Order: sequence, then C-alpha cells, then structure tokens
Amino acid sequence: MDIQYISATNINGTIQRRCKWGPIGVQRCTCSFESSIPNLKITDSSLKRRKSNCRASRLQVVCKDFPRPELENTVNFLEAAQFSSIFRSSPRPSKPLQVVIAGAGLAGLSTAKYLADAGHKPILLEARDVLGGKVAAWKDEDGDWYETGLHIFFGAYPNIQNLFGELGINDRLQWKEHSMIFAMPDKPGEFSRFDFPESLPAPFNGIWAILRNNEMLTWPEKVKFAIGLLPAMVGGQPYVEAQDGLTVSQWMKKQGVPDRVSEEVFIAMSKALNFINPDELSMQCILIALNRFLQEKHGSKMAFLDGNPPERLCKPICEHIQSLGGEVLLNSRIQKIELNSDGTVKQFVLTNGGAVTGDAYVFATPVDILKLLVPEEWREISYYKKLEKLVGVPVINVHIWFDRKLKNTYDHLLFSRSSLLSVYADMSVTCKEYYDPNRSMLELVFAPAEEWVSRSDADIIDATMHELAKLFPDEIAADQSKAKILKYKVIKTPRSVYKTVPNCEPCRPLQRSPIEGFYLAGDYTKQKYLASMEGAVLSGKLCAQSIVQDYDLLAARSQKSARAELPVAS
Repeated sequence: MDIQYISATNINGTIQRRCKWGPIGVQRCTCSFESSIPNLKITDSSLKRRKSNCRASRLQVVCKDFPRPELENTVNFLEAAQFSSIFRSSPRPSKPLQVVIAGAGLAGLSTAKYLADAGHKPILLEARDVLGGKVAAWKDEDGDWYETGLHIFFGAYPNIQNLFGELGINDRLQWKEHSMIFAMPDKPGEFSRFDFPESLPAPFNGIWAILRNNEMLTWPEKVKFAIGLLPAMVGGQPYVEAQDGLTVSQWMKKQGVPDRVSEEVFIAMSKALNFINPDELSMQCILIALNRFLQEKHGSKMAFLDGNPPERLCKPICEHIQSLGGEVLLNSRIQKIELNSDGTVKQFVLTNGGAVTGDAYVFATPVDILKLLVPEEWREISYYKKLEKLVGVPVINVHIWFDRKLKNTYDHLLFSRSSLLSVYADMSVTCKEYYDPNRSMLELVFAPAEEWVSRSDADIIDATMHELAKLFPDEIAADQSKAKILKYKVIKTPRSVYKTVPNCEPCRPLQRSPIEGFYLAGDYTKQKYLASMEGAVLSGKLCAQSIVQDYDLLAARSQKSARAELPVAS
C-alpha cells in the first residue's frame, strides 16, 4: 500500500541563477549583495546547492545560527542519554539475534540503530527507494528538494537530541530564536510574537512570554485560561492522562476558558500538533505539549534541519547501522506476514517474490499499513482489534517557488492561523541547503486536509494562494498579478500520523506484542510523546529494549527451530 502521492507542476520553467565561469570550465555561483536577513552571512564555497539550467554551482551559505541551547543537563535529556547507554553497555550476545524490521522511517531506523548498538544484527526493509517514512524527501529535475512535511526539532525532544549527539551531527540543527510567531488574520501582513527571555528559567520564561503578548489575548482571557490550567499544573501526569476523553473544545468549555482563547491560539496549535481542529483533538495532546514547553526552559525552542532529511538525518543512522553489521534494504515491500503452525511469524514475504527470515520481527510502518497486513489468525486478539480505533490523519504539504524574494517573513516557523493552512516557513531563508538569496520557496502544511486530499493539485494551489494573499498582502495576489509562481509541488499523505482523537490512549499497543517474537514500533505505540518524530524515535528505543530483554527466549526459540530443520538420520 502506497500512502504517499507525489505530483508536480512546473509553470514557468526552472529557476535560474547568475553564474560566472570558473577557471576550469566549472560554473560557480557567487553572491554579491548585502543580506537583509538578520544573523545571515553569505560566503562562496562548496555546500551542494540545487542546480540551475546550466547544471551550475556549488554554493555554501554560512548562517550565524542561534546557539544550541543547554539541553545536556536537563532531567529528560539525561534520562534519554541513560536509556541510550544501556544498549551500548549491555553484555555482548553470544549469538547476535537477526531481527527483521519492516519500515525505515524514524521508528524503524531507531529500532535498528539501538539493536545494532546492543550487538545484534538488524535487517531493515523499506518498501520505497528512499529512507525516512514520514520525513522522506525527493529531488526534482532541477535539483530542488521537496519534503513529506515541515519538520521541526524542539528542545523538548530529548531522545532525538541524544540521537543527533550519538551520531555526531549536532551541527546539522539550525536553532532559531526562542519565539513563537503567529500571523494576525484581522491585520493582514502583521504578526504577533511570544518571546521567551533567556534570562528566566522555566516556567517563568513561558509565563513572561504569554504576559508580554497583549495582541492575541486580553488580560481577563489570560487570567481565565490560567485558572483553567491550574488542575493540570497541580494534578500532573495523572490529570493529563485523564483528559484523553475530552476534545480541546470540550475541555475549554468545562474549565470556563473563553472561546476566543481557542480561536486565537489553540486552533493553530491543534493543527500544528496533529493536523486537526480543537473540536476533534484530544486535550491530552495539548496538555502534554504545554507541559513540556512550560516545564523545560528550552522545550519550545525550535530548530530546522540544515538540509533534506534522507541525507542529513536518515543516512547517518543508516551508515551507523551498517558499520555495526546491520543491513538496510530499499525497494523491499512486505506482501504478507507468513506464520508457523503455532501462530508465530515464519517469515516476511516480499512483493518481489523473496522472503526474509529472522529470530525476531518488527513492524515499524504506519498503523494503517500494519492493519492491512495483520494475519487473519491474529485479528480477534484484543491487542490487534484495538488498532481499529487508530487511524492516520490526512495531511498535505505544499511547496511553492516564487520569482522573487518575499520580505514579509522570518527566519523561523510561522503559525498562519488560516482556516486552510497550519504552519509555514520560507525555506530559502530557514534552511542552509535550500537557501536562495533571490527567490523564496514557501513550504506550507495544508490542514485539516480530509476534504482536500482528493482534490486536484491546481485546486489546492489556488486555495493556498488565496490564503497567502492575506499573509503577504503587498507581495502576493491570488491571481499572481504580484509574485509569480515558478513551480510547485504538492505532497499528499492520505494517512500520516495517527489521529489523536479522544479515547485513543487505551488502544495504543505496547511494543512487545502477545505473539512471541513479534514487536511493533511507531509513534502510535505506547510512549509519552504521542504522534511526533520524538515519539517515533522513543518507540524504536522501547522496541529495541523489549527485544534485548527477551534475548534468552528468542535465542532458545531460534535454536529449537534450527534443530527442527535438521534432517533426521536414516
């Protein structure tokens, strides 16, 4: 089952650059301008850039990023670091387990990485020809990258932050100023900011950011919202988990929080967290995010990856796995989970006619793909029946390349507060690899997308341009009488992260399944970060931990199976 549909239209041809010929016939792009973007310095060098028509150019853009926050001494970071160290320090197995993992998204890559750290041999199978799953990206005919989603790395992602450190790629995160920036629909072209002061610890930096912003919420609204939040602050995690049965809208009404608080803040926040509106989203999701953002000083601080995720993040994980004896196989789609007579897994059968066997098996695909492939013999088991409640949410990611540099933007993630759009960023400013001094490339999350995912790309772009005309009133018009579209890409994911609606929590499975030797990984499995990149990585660690803990059982099963296959002497 392909859950990714990719389409493209090139309206006015490829993006061109001014080039001059180098001394040996190789074209070299140069930058000779004063950047109007704060904290940005441009130099000529060798970072691979997208190609122009003339196949030119290697250009390096050196950004003066904001410093990496001091995460290493936080409780959550230290806990995640301790968890990682368990795999490296565990006794080496006398006979490494061969673990077959379906899906090379972050959950599958994480599972394989930590199993390899523990001395085992993962065999990672990816259906497509690209790593990353929900963080996959592709390159078009012009050399420009387009992505599955707009991916943000928060300071409150301790397992991801540890993973970057373990791989030695901390420098690939471009940290932005500690702010949250919202568009003002009633004031087209203007923005409202929540700025978190560096000098204050949590939660006071967050409280200060909220109190200082008087454009979105009035003082009476802030007070009522604060009073509504008191039970969550006093009750802690048990209270948060107990709110799974309520939508955001229901919780707000129950707590006496004014409707305008949802309208001004939580519609945007709900769409950013799970691509749905507050009348659908479980309040537990919001409270978990607020808990992280308010209790950790740098929890809400954001970073962008400095380039495309398959090469800048997934490839180092893959190389680490391979360096320890693991395998990563692309174009290896699972057709069937074939069972033994006792109901355990015999092998994964592939669509190419091959089959892969191991000592243990992991499914690290989206939950919707797993549900299609669950063997008939397992379907009445409660563990698998509960999965029916978990359904991926549709989302659309839009990329638009314009013929000019847009000015009404920031080097940051922006909350659109549009009825059709969630968050967006000018990637020609926020990301080193995508940097372009002359033209903007907006990447936008179109959500909620359920009513739009079956519509044509032209319809989606037309609707997007009408929304952008409100965000850029002086620069963009829906009829393109101002900024012109050079080309666009529309990426539709009919089933993305699981839809975090009320009463889903009891249906989320543990990583160790009731079928001996079969495990699950994915952000939908039981872990505390819900549907997110952090949740996917943590689920992989928890899955690897379960397999390591079950080593004796799995090794004994493997030996028994091997003896059963020996020919009987005549």
